[in-house]
Amino acid sequence: MNAGVQSIAISLGAMQLARRLPLDDPEVLNYVRFGYVATQVIVLSVFYVISMKIKQKNDLTVLKYVEPPSPMSGEQQGKLVNTTVRDYDLTETSKLLRGVYMGVAMMGFMHLYMKYTQPLFIQSLMGLKNLYDAKLLHIHLLGKPAVGDYKRPFAAASMFGGTADLFYPESVLLTIRYTAAAGGPATDAASIAEAEKRVGKEE
Repeated sequence: MNAGVQSIAISLGAMQLARRLPLDDPEVLNYVRFGYVATQVIVLSVFYVISMKIKQKNDLTVLKYVEPPSPMSGEQQGKLVNTTVRDYDLTETSKLLRGVYMGVAMMGFMHLYMKYTQPLFIQSLMGLKNLYDAKLLHIHLLGKPAVGDYKRPFAAASMFGGTADLFYPESVLLTIRYTAAAGGPATDAASIAEAEKRVGKEE
């Protein structure tokens, strides 16, 4: 079962559990709030440790690939990226951190302004699931080699291969957001050579 299907299954299970929680009880609600905050602190702390590990390793191995064009940009050709393993991993960590901050901001709006409570419980579970799915966690903290699914640059998430953020405000709205991309980064010599030639002509 891939990460996207797992996320949907966990989200649906969490929704069923959230329905059974007496969230109108202030004491129960406070426990759920504490659980959500604790989850976000854990996730942010782990990403901070990962960033420190990346800086300590200081892997300056050159990483060159062609990034596929964004579907919304209208561009037909990919962008040549010439970086190092260190900078690539730090960039990916920053993306993960931005995702957490955006989720916290949205959760704050939904809970504090719109008074929804069930998403607090659901997103606590999903936060831990998304943390476990982070490839940098497996490479830098769990010691897995950067091969296969963990090879840099990381393959782009497909419709059913990426994580899903699911919000469930009181049985009114169900939103599933996938990170989808038409294709992953190209690392073959031919694609890189073509991109380098194109950059040379533009310069």
